[in-house]
Amino acid sequence: MRLGINLGYWGAGMDGDNLAVAQEADRLGYDVCWAAEAYGSDAPTVLAWVAAKTERIDVGSAIMQIPARQPAMTAMTAATLDSLTGGRFRLGLGVSGPQVSEGWYGVKFDKPLARTREYVEIVRKAMTRERLSYEGEHWTLPLPGGPGKPIKLTVHPEREHIPLYIAAIGPKNLEQTGEIADGALLIFPSAAHLEETALRHIRAGREKAGLTMDGFDVCPTVPLALGDDVDALADVFRPYTALYVGGMGSRKQNFYNQLAQRMGYEKEAAEIQDKYLAGDKAGAAAAVPQSLIDQTSLLGSVERIAERMTAYAEAGVTTLTLAPAGFTLDERMAALRAGVEAMERAGLA
Repeated sequence: MRLGINLGYWGAGMDGDNLAVAQEADRLGYDVCWAAEAYGSDAPTVLAWVAAKTERIDVGSAIMQIPARQPAMTAMTAATLDSLTGGRFRLGLGVSGPQVSEGWYGVKFDKPLARTREYVEIVRKAMTRERLSYEGEHWTLPLPGGPGKPIKLTVHPEREHIPLYIAAIGPKNLEQTGEIADGALLIFPSAAHLEETALRHIRAGREKAGLTMDGFDVCPTVPLALGDDVDALADVFRPYTALYVGGMGSRKQNFYNQLAQRMGYEKEAAEIQDKYLAGDKAGAAAAVPQSLIDQTSLLGSVERIAERMTAYAEAGVTTLTLAPAGFTLDERMAALRAGVEAMERAGLA
């Protein structure tokens, strides 16, 4: 099992620290550094900056949002970043959610599976540097009846195949991800529930494509907090968990809420959502079960974190991406180093 680092969103008040964290992760031997985007900072700009200030660590988008860019533009960006970084770029894609897709980008959040499949097909075809033509339900290239003609990418990526990941939560999306991608970006992963909530669906997609799990990167992001009081550490992540389980998406389209339900928290997920959507964010955070946070995070001493890392490795995780928590840079650096120490203690490094 390899280690990754997730910087989250740029512009959240820790930008200078984020670069220092990425550089320390590079020095410590972390495998990949991911950056996110929603409706603030964009991932490619952050990744180009981080790559220019590091030496060996891969940089990856977790995620570049599908409604934000035409697929050919994403292929251009991926090829450019791979060239600039000397082959250190990983392309992570996702459909985002209905509020961002329709409210920010003005793109209907309909048929996300079909859109994702076509998007991936176009991106991959463009990056082969063949002349690009495509006929699908959502994209037709070139547009018929106009002056457009098939053209090809002029940038040469460093590698013939840039690793492509998809952020997936629901069973159908996970299955399609196994079928068409090189890896899956997972959130709120529980080692105890990983097989039933994710891996069996990914495996079904691999089998549909005539593939095995060999070479497929199972890449969940987990917050990490170092300390002696596990309950107090869990409280740090209550607002974060409540935001996703309670407030991401609409009442009917909240994939994180549905995931919590599939892990056995049906009643709790409903209460969190009811309170969050009613404007009671503090009440929603208080309603998050401590066990849900503990199952989906790495909390406690290095020894305890090592035990949990072993559970993730045994469950089938191949790259464990850490989001090191801390109110200061020193605390985040300590958490980062604790991740490496825990891996070594678990015999996973």
